[in-house]
Amino acid sequence: MSAPISNVRPPPDPLLADIADYALNYRAPSEEAMDTARWCLADTLACGIMALAYPACTKLLGPIVPGMTIARGARVPGTGCELDPVQAAFNIGTIIRWLDFNDTWLAAEWGHPSDNLGAILALADWLSRHQAAGVTPSAFQTEIRHLKSEISMRDVLLAMVKAHEIQGLLALENSFNRVGLDHVILVRVASTAVATALLGGSREQVINALSHAWLDGSALRTYRHAPNTGSRKSWAAGDATSRAVRLALIAMTGEMGYPSALTAKTWGFQDVSFRGRPVVLARPLGCHVMEHVLFKISFPAEFHAQTAVECAIKLHPEVRGRLNDIARVELTTHESAIRIIDKTGPLHNPADRDHCLQYMTAIGLIFGTLTADHYEDAVAADPRIDELRAKMVVTEEKIYSRNYLDAEQRSIANAVQVFFRDGSATERVELHFPVGHRRRRGDGIPLLKQKAAAAFTAHYGEEKSAQLISLFTDRAKLEAMPVTDFMTSLVR
Repeated sequence: MSAPISNVRPPPDPLLADIADYALNYRAPSEEAMDTARWCLADTLACGIMALAYPACTKLLGPIVPGMTIARGARVPGTGCELDPVQAAFNIGTIIRWLDFNDTWLAAEWGHPSDNLGAILALADWLSRHQAAGVTPSAFQTEIRHLKSEISMRDVLLAMVKAHEIQGLLALENSFNRVGLDHVILVRVASTAVATALLGGSREQVINALSHAWLDGSALRTYRHAPNTGSRKSWAAGDATSRAVRLALIAMTGEMGYPSALTAKTWGFQDVSFRGRPVVLARPLGCHVMEHVLFKISFPAEFHAQTAVECAIKLHPEVRGRLNDIARVELTTHESAIRIIDKTGPLHNPADRDHCLQYMTAIGLIFGTLTADHYEDAVAADPRIDELRAKMVVTEEKIYSRNYLDAEQRSIANAVQVFFRDGSATERVELHFPVGHRRRRGDGIPLLKQKAAAAFTAHYGEEKSAQLISLFTDRAKLEAMPVTDFMTSLVR
């Protein structure tokens, strides 16, 4: 006869406790991290504003029930929506991620840490508007009575640093995609920790909320891979960050948590969803991720293809008049790119195309640029694209793959060379670091400002765009600004 199962509740899993302590107590990020965070905020909002031009995105926005609004709701940048914080987080997270143009973190797992801004902005705006009106949400009135009356943009930037760090460090050595799980689990975990802390949660409440985030399991990666690639990958992060707000609000009511949600034998996340592997933090939590985050600056392309597109654009002047004479195109890349975006056959929708290495490279060679519009049906109907895709040969360079995983390099290398029927060829163009990499930060930030200014101008007009860029340029002024004033400036 087997021994009875002990019903003694264990202490919280150490990982839950470590994340909770960090979310509640970390106060001193580096100057580099805070400086990067303000440009990350500008870039992330620019990505969201650009997405508002696409009906496939905007059809998902607004309240769950059409026409519904709430008093002192959270605002959604670029729109006139005022929503409850859960749905506002979904809206903000969805527009941020829609065009696959916001920041990236590449490691054993990858993802887009600025996806967490959905939870951060929605909660900060909603909570601040209630506090300014002297109205505290009754469900957890006693818990947040000690919070200050105004949440500043410095608080928002600090919350961004924390969310980036939690998501990014969990990604360093834990590869969820290798067991078929989608990386948005880390958006939910990071957003849950930061959201509960923003609400004034106690250590126990943050741990409880985090336990629920892990108990939710994870979405499958089916919607990111052939033959099922589709637009859910563009709203999955919005779904994750909004779920985090919901879990934070639940925890703030005093709802119980589950201390061994990760490690419980048979029933915990590690045994059920992670093949028995421990989920670990590779290094102490600080501000490493924000300092090293990768920006997508030049074009909206899955990050493993960024340097391939840049190489193709360099070759465009040489090949644009000889497209019919091309015999083959050699693409040399790294293992992760092959596993995720090496794709042949028909491409069925924009989400399918922006996750195809050959399609993105073909656009660069043919047009000398790459924008979100190039993924739409009107451009994809150009027969030259598929003709060029059919001539592409993709091979792995082992050194690229090793350097991709090297913590000191984190290169995202690609090389492109075009061969013509007459036996001639272009030079082999090779790039190891895209312009959004930390090693090219000096080149990247001016281009990031241009990207943001163009997005704001197209949506708000030149005057308001200039005001916003001026605000991001003056970090002291930005940090001192109440979040409610900042969100008001983004309403349209």
